[in-house]
Amino acid sequence: MPKAKYVKDSHTIMTEMVLPNDTNTLSNLMGGNLMRLVDIAGAICAQKHSNRIVVTASVDHVSFVNPIPLGNVITLEAKITRAFNTSMEVVVDVYSENIPAGTKKKTNQAFLTFVAVDQSGRPIEVSEAIPETEEEKLQFERALHRRQLRLLMAGRLNPEDTESLKQTFFNSPTTI
Repeated sequence: MPKAKYVKDSHTIMTEMVLPNDTNTLSNLMGGNLMRLVDIAGAICAQKHSNRIVVTASVDHVSFVNPIPLGNVITLEAKITRAFNTSMEVVVDVYSENIPAGTKKKTNQAFLTFVAVDQSGRPIEVSEAIPETEEEKLQFERALHRRQLRLLMAGRLNPEDTESLKQTFFNSPTTI
């Protein structure tokens, strides 16, 4: 297995301005255009972690909390949450900034899974991710649960095969 890497070593920041061609009829960034940028930022982060070509395996959750208006600057921050055998989960946080008004707010978050592949397109092992901060450690722990849920939803895992999913789906309700 490749040498372990710190989460901070693959931290990726992308910045884009929302232009007229990127927007819908309400002059807000179209969701599909945002998802494209999220995928690119996540892939760059996963490539930096694995030093390999990566392919998008899944987009688990994308939240659209606030619209992003025409003319705003968006910043996408991508971080590895955890690396598994050949795959990596990446979280991408999106911030919208109105520079003239001096305001900035978080508008979106997405969790994606990327798989590192060799030149023939076959999955290849990736480095373990080492979390350092409390937030990174929390995301690291939660990533395993999210992965198990992804595998369950894909029909590749039985909930009885993992303790956390057993507790979630099979524990008796608490009596009060």
